[in-house]
Parts: sequence; C-alpha cells; structure tokens
Amino acid sequence: MNLQWYPGHMTKARRMMQEDLKLIDLVIELLDARAPLSSRNPDIDEMSRQKSRLLLLNKADLADEKKNQEWGAFFQKKGFYTAKVDSRSNAGLKAIHNIIKEACKEKLERDRRRGIKNRPIRAMVVGIPNVGKSTFINSFAGKACTKTGNRPGVTKGKQWIRLNKSVELLDTPGILWPKFDDPQVGERLAMIGSVKDDLINIEELSLKLIGYLQRNYPGLLQKRYNIDESGETLQLLEAIARERNCVRKGADLDYEKAAAMVMEEFRGGRLGRITLE
Repeated sequence: MNLQWYPGHMTKARRMMQEDLKLIDLVIELLDARAPLSSRNPDIDEMSRQKSRLLLLNKADLADEKKNQEWGAFFQKKGFYTAKVDSRSNAGLKAIHNIIKEACKEKLERDRRRGIKNRPIRAMVVGIPNVGKSTFINSFAGKACTKTGNRPGVTKGKQWIRLNKSVELLDTPGILWPKFDDPQVGERLAMIGSVKDDLINIEELSLKLIGYLQRNYPGLLQKRYNIDESGETLQLLEAIARERNCVRKGADLDYEKAAAMVMEEFRGGRLGRITLE
C-alpha cells in the first residue's frame, strides 16, 4: 500500500508551526498509544529540538496496557516527559499540570530570577491527524473550546486557549510528513484512522490487520468472530464475512463490507486492547 497524503494545508501548517515555535516554552505531542512510533511526526522532532517536550500516549484505553508501560519507559529513556491519557474519559489528565510545571521548571526559575511574575507557560499541542488533539484540549480545559471530530483534518488553523493563569495552549492542525519511507508506517496510520479511508484499499488493509492479530494476539479473532483462525488471512476474512452475514445479492460474500467492519471494530476497541508495534 503506497500511501502519500500531504495536501496544501499541511505545508501551510508546518510553516505556521515553525513561526509559532519562537513563542513556545513546551511542545506537547499527542501520539496514538496503539502505534506510538508510527504516529510520531519526524518533522515535529526536527522543529522542536530546542524545546521542552511532553509526549502523551493518547487513546491508551484502546492499547495493550503492557505495551503502554513499555513505550512510556522507552520515551522516558530518550529524555521526554511522558504520560498516558484517554482524553475522552479524562483519564490521566489530572497529572498533566504537574508534568508541565516539571518540564518547564528551568523557564519558571529563569522568570523568577528576572523578577517576571505570572507569565504563563505557553505550550503548543501538536500531532498527526485524528490523534485526538482537540478532544484532549477540550477535556484538559474543561470546556468545548475547539472543534472536535473523529475524522482527520478537523482543525484547520491555530487557536490559543488560556487554561488558567499559569498555562496557555496553542492548538495546531494535524500534519503528516511528506513521505512514508517505511510502508508499514503508512499501513499503521491507516489502521488507526489518521489517513482518510477514501485514500486506501480497505480490504487490503483489513487483511494486514488480520494477519497482525493472528500472529500477535492469537485467539482474539476466534473469540470475537467465532471462526477458526488457523488459515490464510483471506480465508479468515471470508469466514468473518460468512459469520457476520456480509453478503451481496446473489449470496456472494461482501468482502468490502466485512473488511470495513473489522477495521471499525478495531478502531472502536471492540476487538480488545491492541497495540500495533
């Protein structure tokens, strides 16, 4: 699957982000906990090198808890502040204020020495499309101050949100990078919904997911769909289509409908807590 998606608004967003970084004390990058490495934009890494960094493993409730712990430890060893959150249920958000203060303690100490009082920490919230930035900001701020949506590309321009006297957030549009060098990165991003479905082959993508689950979460497909999962991936999709009555007129199996159902159930957490890497 050769996925390339870098529309004009992403080029504009990248340029805008570079300009705004001069005003920022902290970069808060949201990752999708189901694909923490694939959902990291290397452009953001490059642009934010001189800034304090906080990585949030968002949608942690949908990811394998053991893997959540392992990825958190991995990023901490790299020198990042990290936290796992579920922005929809507010899980993990209470601890973030203290982490922000800890990440910016040098800035706060510098302000104190200069006699600067009550200047808020300015944090930029970044991440790829559909990773949950707007939902995080709304939950963190306790009010609906940004648009949210379950499709990539809802946030079009930047917005400043004042949380309290000590923290201001800058929301930014989600940006992918111009090229996925590793095709598996593109596949994982498509699986978690960060690439629009109309740009992908849903049947091919579902076969990739089925194969991954078969290898890494044995028994899961059998339990969910009441099928024998020992065959080839196409046979499994066929069995799922038959079991869930995905048929066209004339009794032909509707592979596309079955594939879309598998992807939807994975994204919604109905297949269980799964991490893709």
